[in-house]
Amino acid sequence: MRTMKILSILTKGLVATVSLAVLAVTATGWWTYRTATTNLATDDVIVPDTPQPSTSGAPTPLRQPPQDTTILLVGMDSRTDAQGNPLSPELRAQLQAGNSTGEQNTDTMIVIHVPADPTKKAWGLSLPRDSYVNIAGGFGMHKLNSAYARGKNAKANQLRNQGADQATVDRESTTAGRRNLIATINNLTGLHIDHYAEINLLGFSEITNAVGGVPVCLNEPVRDSYSGANFPAGQQTLQGVDALKFVRQRHGLTNGDLDRVRRQQAFLAGLANRMFSAGTLTDPAKITDLVNALTKAVVLDKGWDLVSFAQQLGDLSAGNIQFQTIPTGRINLATPSDGSAVEVNPGQVRDFVQDLLDPPVQQQQQQQDNPDSTKIQAQKQERVQKIASVEPINAGAIPCVD
Repeated sequence: MRTMKILSILTKGLVATVSLAVLAVTATGWWTYRTATTNLATDDVIVPDTPQPSTSGAPTPLRQPPQDTTILLVGMDSRTDAQGNPLSPELRAQLQAGNSTGEQNTDTMIVIHVPADPTKKAWGLSLPRDSYVNIAGGFGMHKLNSAYARGKNAKANQLRNQGADQATVDRESTTAGRRNLIATINNLTGLHIDHYAEINLLGFSEITNAVGGVPVCLNEPVRDSYSGANFPAGQQTLQGVDALKFVRQRHGLTNGDLDRVRRQQAFLAGLANRMFSAGTLTDPAKITDLVNALTKAVVLDKGWDLVSFAQQLGDLSAGNIQFQTIPTGRINLATPSDGSAVEVNPGQVRDFVQDLLDPPVQQQQQQQDNPDSTKIQAQKQERVQKIASVEPINAGAIPCVD
């Protein structure tokens, strides 16, 4: 039961990582875990306990006690596997992934915060890909999903000018792109990213196949020629390419990218439900399929101790996590060079994140200890409630979304 609780809490936002961690702490799974981690792709993208590079003058990111863990989960719109090998034409056609190079943009970005205290809520915070923000590295204001590509391309050009071979260019520029994305999110949210997990289109599809599909629910039927999404209203179970279509759709949705973010959150909640209640962890065949999918689908930061991380999770339960989205303004903000974007106020984002780190229950206790702070805390809570984008999705259920 403890193992199932451990997997349940993070499969909502980090199914790949925690699946390996669970294997690591079960005797029967140790050999499978060692085999999987030997083949797992990693990258040296985290600089511990130092501010990430910034030219914006942003203050040092907020730091919680070291035992708290903050993870950046990234879904890449790439046409390669975790080792950077191009997908075959057959696989690209199956995934409706277009040409072999594809985009270098990050389609999905979710910050997962896991507190050391199991009585506190864990949370996932989505950052819409079209958020108009200051990109780290001196690139100025652009859409958030370009931070990776801008950092990568700049480093690649620098290395080519220095005469580096193509393998070096590919490897070091990819690391630079990931670091630039992390730095941008650190500056925007005030958090410090402790760990990084990246998954590509192929990996997402194969993981959903490995767990036997994910339950989702739609308020209305949808049909979208861009993503290929064609689903009826109501509850249904999706896997493989259909699951990919579900989380990628944004055309035809009232709020575009923001509605897609809600889809992704609902999907992760359904994935957690599937892992927790459908006997996935007691099915050796599903575990084997899942591990096989992970080793060719996921990139983690170098040096992440998954065993310690799994043990840290303790008794956190599926119902003790929620998904939210950073506060946003206009969804059709006109920009000088990036077309229409999502308006974001960095100050509001940092206030919102601080409220997640210091929830109202804690604030009430602080008010009792210091009555003079009551008015200030009330004003802060009112402000945060006003800037919240949408109601949170609780991972203890399978919500219906547009």
